[in-house]
This record gives sequence, C-alpha cells and structure tokens, in this order.
Amino acid sequence: MAAAAAAGCGGGGDGDGAPQRPAAQRAPSTTTPAPPARPLVLATGLTEANPQLLFEPASHPDLAPGFAQWRDLALALRPRYIRVPVYWSQLQPDPSQPARLDMPADGCLRGTPPCGVSNGLRDQLAAIASEQRAPGLDGGPEVEVVIAGVPAWAATGPSGCERSDAGPASRPINAAGLAGYRALITQFAALAQAEGARVRYWSPWNEPNHPAFISPQRAACSPASPSLAPAVYTQLVRAAHEALDAAPGAQELVLGELAGTTTPSPRRSTVQEMIAALPDDVVCLSRTWSQHDYAQVVPDPGKPDPVVALEQALDARPCTRGAHIWVTETGVGGPTPGGERPTGDLALRQQCRAQSRVLRRWADDPRVDVAFQYTFREDTAYPVGLVDPALTRAYPTYDLWRAWGGTRDPTAPPPPLPASCA
Repeated sequence: MAAAAAAGCGGGGDGDGAPQRPAAQRAPSTTTPAPPARPLVLATGLTEANPQLLFEPASHPDLAPGFAQWRDLALALRPRYIRVPVYWSQLQPDPSQPARLDMPADGCLRGTPPCGVSNGLRDQLAAIASEQRAPGLDGGPEVEVVIAGVPAWAATGPSGCERSDAGPASRPINAAGLAGYRALITQFAALAQAEGARVRYWSPWNEPNHPAFISPQRAACSPASPSLAPAVYTQLVRAAHEALDAAPGAQELVLGELAGTTTPSPRRSTVQEMIAALPDDVVCLSRTWSQHDYAQVVPDPGKPDPVVALEQALDARPCTRGAHIWVTETGVGGPTPGGERPTGDLALRQQCRAQSRVLRRWADDPRVDVAFQYTFREDTAYPVGLVDPALTRAYPTYDLWRAWGGTRDPTAPPPPLPASCA
C-alpha cells in the first residue's frame, strides 16, 4: 500500500481515457462492459502518494527542499496509470463530519526526511491533474482509486478467526458504514472534478481476501472453513456501483484487487475462493480484474501463480471468461515480499532481473494490460520501492521501470535489460 498506510501493503504472499459526458447519457454500469483495448506492449502504472513527487514543474515549480531531483526522476517514469489509495478509516473518524480529503500530510516517509507538507489527497489530485493537462503528454495518466480501512463507527464487532492485532479498520462494514462508504465515493469524485483530475477507474476495496482489510476471513481457524470475505466484498461492490451510477462522467469498476494467496490458509482466502463465491451480479459488473503479485528473486515453486490462478478462476464464470487483468501492485525486495530488503549491489541486480522476468511474462500474456509499481519512494513498512526512503539513491529497478514506461514507443517490443541490472 501507499506510504500513508498504517500497516503497509498486504502483499502477495501466502503467509500469516474516455471523454466525459453527462450522467444522463452514460450507459448504466449494470451492463457488462467490453474489455479495454489491449495495449500493444504491457503498460505501466505507479502508486505514489506524495504530491511533491507528482506535480509537473510548470504548475508547481517550488518544492520542499530535497525533492526536486527526485520529482524529475519520478515524472520521467511517465506511467500510463496512477493508483490512488484512499484510507477511509484515517480520514473520517467522526460520522457526523465528511471525510477529510484534505487532511494535512507531513510528506516524510514514516518520519524519515525529506519532508514536505501537503493537503493530502486534495494535493495529490491536483498534482495528477497537472500531469493530465501538461502539453505533450497525450492526456497524462489515467487514475485508479482504491479504498481501504473501515472507520470504527462503520465496523461490526469482533468475530470468527481473527489475528491478535485485528481492529475495526479491517472488520466487516455495517449498514451505517455502507451509507458512509457511498458518500465517500461521491465526495471523492466531486473533489477530483474540482481539482480538474480525470478519475475513471474505481476499485471498491483493497485486498478483500487478506485479513488486514477484511477480518475475519473465516469463522473457524481452518482452511476448510468457508471464506466469509466474498459476502463482505459483495456489499462493497454493490455500494460502489450504486454510488458511481449517480456520479457524473464515465466511471468503470476494476474488481478484485486481490492479494496473491493461491493456497488455502486459516486466515486468508485464496484468489480462487473469492472468484468462485461472488454472485453473478457482482462478477458481471466488470471485464477488468486486478491482482497483486510481487516478484521474488527465488520464486516458490509450490505456489500457484496468482495471475494464472485469477485467469483460470475468471474463465470458470461465463460472464468473466477472457476478462483482462491489471497487476495493480508489484515490486521486488527481500526473499519474502514486504520483508527486509538487502540493498547490496549484487542483491539489487538480482532483484531487478527478477522484476524483469515477471514484466516480460505479463507482456507475453494477451490478457494482462498493465503492471503498477508499488511504490516510487520506498515505504519502510513494505520495502519494494524504486528509490530509498531518504531520497539519496535510485535502485536498478528504477532504470527497469523507466525503460518500460517513459517515452518509449508503445509499439516496440519489451525493452532490453538495463545495464545497471545486468
């Protein structure tokens, strides 16, 4: 997850640009949309929450000290998509007040400088808008919004098989919460419009098959206990669909946003379980599904591939057969995704080659449209970034992602491995 998340990214392991039009003319999203046009080569996306690293120079020439060089490096990536996580539990502790979408952020990385104060999501949207209207960028990046975190007032009580650190932010949503959730989507869409940011893609919830985001996953602490997560996710998808139907402009759901669990465990649900258990009216809402899948220097041969597992699960449902995939979280770090990351020269080159292998695999898959790097500035809680937290060095994986994105010809074959990764 983005650097603002309290618990970092849930991760992928198995352990414990259409033109806008008036709403009245917009086709209802209850119809099953056609899959998006397949990019000729895998497109790139990025998660990065700090506006200091996203503003186009012409629109925001004055940055906090220590950011200018790194902003230039971030913008040189030129991803076609920007992913914007919205941590609702942090933004609306009081149901009598709207969500604080302009909540100030210090711009540090969990206390690590450089820092630069911003108005949170408001400034992030303004920065993205500056990229979308910049000349010569072909409309700039598209935005995917993903929501996570249930405020305490919106959550049900503890139950089932929960981790010892489970709290309200991960628990199932109650009736008042669903009303607040719909209002949050409406509020965010209005803010994006006010800031001039084009926001088209919406993912109702982050990692619904992971206990950090929906807990409990099972009533009993056994992988044989049926997953409870599909029913909770169903409520959220239906509520998001309802809210987006009332929002102006062209809106599309991106469903899934699944953690990469493909073998059963007591406290996680598998990708396969989730897709099989969702009702028809939910799975048929989108032909674009998202999966998290982190590269590993030494892959686990006993773990089924998450993207392949998702494709197979979707193909078992008539209305999702052949649906397209977005890998909305990927990156590379330590032996265990999200664990301690070695940063010696040899280790970093090995990591870069591992990331290159999965990018090439997805580029060869006609159903995978885009892969999103998580994150640009490394989050110490989930260290898979492209530059270090203190903004003093870029890792070889930065060169890799720049080679795949940036200004390269989208009709060209996959780029060669950068020299820094060899």
